[in-house]
Amino acid sequence: MLKKNKPQVLIFILLNLFFSINSFSQKSLYAGIEIGRRAIKVSVLDVNNIKKADYKILYFWTERINFAEHIDKTGELTQDDIDRTSTIVVDQLKKIRAEYKMPEENIFLVAAPLFTSARNIDVLRNKITSQINKDVEILNVNEEAKTLVKGAIPPVDYANAFLLDIGAQTTKGGYIDELKDDKLEFIPLELNFGTMTLTDAVQKTVVNQNQVNDMSVYQEKSFDFNSVLLKKVKEMFDKNPLLSKKEKMYLSGGAVWAFATLYYNENVKEHYVALSKEDVINYDAILKNNFTKFTTLAKTNKEAARVLTTYDQKYLISANNILLSCLESIPDLEKKKIYFVKEGQTIWLISYIADRSKKVNTNF
Repeated sequence: MLKKNKPQVLIFILLNLFFSINSFSQKSLYAGIEIGRRAIKVSVLDVNNIKKADYKILYFWTERINFAEHIDKTGELTQDDIDRTSTIVVDQLKKIRAEYKMPEENIFLVAAPLFTSARNIDVLRNKITSQINKDVEILNVNEEAKTLVKGAIPPVDYANAFLLDIGAQTTKGGYIDELKDDKLEFIPLELNFGTMTLTDAVQKTVVNQNQVNDMSVYQEKSFDFNSVLLKKVKEMFDKNPLLSKKEKMYLSGGAVWAFATLYYNENVKEHYVALSKEDVINYDAILKNNFTKFTTLAKTNKEAARVLTTYDQKYLISANNILLSCLESIPDLEKKKIYFVKEGQTIWLISYIADRSKKVNTNF
């Protein structure tokens, strides 16, 4: 009987083997849908080695919705925000489930800390959950810096690096200190200046507000304000002497994305882009003295165009003033390697994956 059905049995075994291998391979796939301050971002990753942050981006999709502006104005999400967001999340999750067939526990839905201040956030969460049977987790603002560090720095470098993320409102990050018995301690870093808040602070120093949009006036006031900025940055580093022992510095956020995109003007495939203080200084000179170089570049370069639709010249100058001030204040900078975390949209997702990995110690 066995001999008679040998071809069918062989086919059955091969099919079982194929589906077993296929099922096993899906365990390396992870997906994240983030409802951020100004956009919804969707990522699917194939993770080869989480300790080295070795992964491929299989899928990325985004749509801009300015949730922050709407919540700031009224304290809640608009009905259009709720309808559009629920439709997008449901459609994207269906697509991920159908095309990638990964374990359900490998799919994460999160919303930015901003959404805790929206009075009607539960309306959105309930609308999504009722359709896909999956809740939306709101990221903890108190854990934000720790999440950034866990996701931006490759776990293999946790003990030997620190992170700074230059955002719109603040600059935050931190580092990890190794204690006894394989225990770790997270030390946060924070500067109360970001791209937007620094620009606002500089503009308030313009005596004649009719001149607030005059670039020559703004540059003059921005230059004068640098002494205040440098003092604040230096205070942050002076409070953290352990930073001088770290050999690597990782940078993320819009300010560094703008610099890397406009200055290097190439599609860098690596997740981490090496950069130097000299390059940042040269970029600074172009920003302030030859800005037409970037506006010309944006006519043929889509990524450059995206930078200039996100930031005007004033914001770019403020962003780079923060970046340059940080580089100038870091002890023993010449001995350190500096990297831009290119895939900023995946930082929180990598952090979640690291938390769930038995190979990574994230108990800090």
